Amino acid sequence: CAKIYTTKGRPSFNPLIVHVCDLDMAQKVGHFSKTALHLAQTYWAGALTLVVPLRTDANRIPIAPLVTAGLETVAIRIPDRQNTRHLIQRLGRPIAAPSANPSGRLSPTTAHHVLEHLGGKIPLILDDGACTIGIESTIVDTTESPITILRSGGITHESITDTVRYSVRHAKSDNTTPKSPGMLSSHYAPLLPVRLNVTVPEKTELMLGFGTIDGHLNLSPSGDLEQCANRLFDYLHQLDDWNTNHGTHYSSIAVAPIPNIGLGLGINDRLMRAATPNL
Repeated sequence: CAKIYTTKGRPSFNPLIVHVCDLDMAQKVGHFSKTALHLAQTYWAGALTLVVPLRTDANRIPIAPLVTAGLETVAIRIPDRQNTRHLIQRLGRPIAAPSANPSGRLSPTTAHHVLEHLGGKIPLILDDGACTIGIESTIVDTTESPITILRSGGITHESITDTVRYSVRHAKSDNTTPKSPGMLSSHYAPLLPVRLNVTVPEKTELMLGFGTIDGHLNLSPSGDLEQCANRLFDYLHQLDDWNTNHGTHYSSIAVAPIPNIGLGLGINDRLMRAATPNL
């Protein structure tokens, strides 16, 4: 687990998500309240990570303290890729699995992205195809009532609210002791500076369009938020490499406005973090 932090250049206080093959394995790692169990049964396997109290009894599967960053809680998910679940099942224990990118930089959505940014630092890449959603999992803290969304993602706020049948709040960024990945105010950032909610770019800006606002690349000409989420990191990767690949000299990236509803909440969350200077 220490090699994960070294390879990614990840702050030691930023927890890792524990991936399990089924609910039985998950319950040997953490304690699940009725609400946590209901959410797990509704959305797993899939793009939902649940923060639950870490088990400390004799029936537990031990988790390295580096994974929880010393906290008494643990973030758990069942991935939707069958090959990944089979791998975990064959191992007989969970996998600590962050996104395969340098810490704070763009998350990968293809094996090519992983090779491009971590090539030479890792011994093997298992290519199971491109990500189906394109943004990270939604992370929900179930350790307090009411539950809190720590990171918006592939499962929408509205869907979670409908499932638990009460209003769910959002947590603020935490740069000191975050409970989960993705809570740092600056995260998922390309090397070029990012400017948001742009309708007319400057001459020095690469334009990332959406809907009728076009650009060098367009996240979804039809305004489809699912397509937008699927393309987000891939297109930011392409724009970050644009100068090298095209012999140009753009100095920043401009992004068209994205509706802040449904998947748009998760997309805008990633974009705001990408646009925040890493001080």
